[in-house]
Amino acid sequence: MVAYIEELSVKRHKWLDEERFKDGVALCQTIPGATAMQTAAYVGLRSNGIPGALSSFVGFGLPAFILMLFLSSIYAKYHSVPRLISLFNGLQIAVIAIVANATYSFGKTTFKNYRDIVIAVTASVLFRAGISPFLVIMGAALAGIIFFRNKTIVLTENAREKDVYNFKRLSALLSVPILALFVLYLVDIKFFNIAALMMRIDLFAFGGGFASLPLMLHEIVDVRGWMDNTTFMDGIALGQVTPGPIVITSTFIGYMLYGLPGAIAATLAVFTPSFLMVIAVTPVFDRLKTSAYFSGATKGILASFVGLLFFVTVKFALAVPWDIVRIVLVCAAFAALVRKMEILYVVLITAVIAAIAI
Repeated sequence: MVAYIEELSVKRHKWLDEERFKDGVALCQTIPGATAMQTAAYVGLRSNGIPGALSSFVGFGLPAFILMLFLSSIYAKYHSVPRLISLFNGLQIAVIAIVANATYSFGKTTFKNYRDIVIAVTASVLFRAGISPFLVIMGAALAGIIFFRNKTIVLTENAREKDVYNFKRLSALLSVPILALFVLYLVDIKFFNIAALMMRIDLFAFGGGFASLPLMLHEIVDVRGWMDNTTFMDGIALGQVTPGPIVITSTFIGYMLYGLPGAIAATLAVFTPSFLMVIAVTPVFDRLKTSAYFSGATKGILASFVGLLFFVTVKFALAVPWDIVRIVLVCAAFAALVRKMEILYVVLITAVIAAIAI
């Protein structure tokens, strides 16, 4: 999706040059949130200010939301039909292959030395022991600062003045979701709870949408018991059928819990921090990316997500009643993803084969 955004914004419409676009991609890969959504917002911000950022952000995410809403309503009515059960058995196998491939891809790009591996293994063990992934991530950030810090930044007086300005700007931006949460709290506590949870998940999802999966799994399935592991996997599978980021699964979760109002609250909440981070961080990113503390913390967090994703892969795999057909399908799906086959095709082909053979 990022490559297609570049084709549209740099080559076709020339809204910004290639160098500035690459800076935006680096920014969106560094801060938490759905990378493709944030890249769309960055293009809008650079070409037309905050109104442009909001327009491109909403325009990019709205089709996925509408399609996910439709699929969620169909799922809620018909998921117990025998033929659809077989279809979703295939989708769950595809999900395992997708998360396993995400673990592999994260590890291949993240592991540079033994320290990365130590952080990843520790994160996986702590998650298995029942420690909150939010605490695991904060611990990984601290470990990253200790292990990977190798630069010292000295702030000039001009830089300090800019920091004060950006703090005021960030404070003003944060007032919007805080006010929205306050209103939800007064209107209905259940909508407040799901919105606050989705915002927290997005704020900790360093490395893109897949990083949100361990957080969602822990909070939705393990802690709150809002749905079982199988239903959650079905939501991820439907999210991969849509043309949007994987965190569109939040729409499914909100719909299954509280219908259309829940879907709207969960979706807006899970994308709001991503949008605000782009607006707030873009002016200071050049300085932020050279910060020893920020760089080290980010490396530690990304390493921890390899471990968390590995645990999620294992947990999803344990929820499947394996037989020879499922084993062959998951291996074939994983191999196809490693060889860069389009995810949508992998999901659909796996689901169709499973519907016929299982």
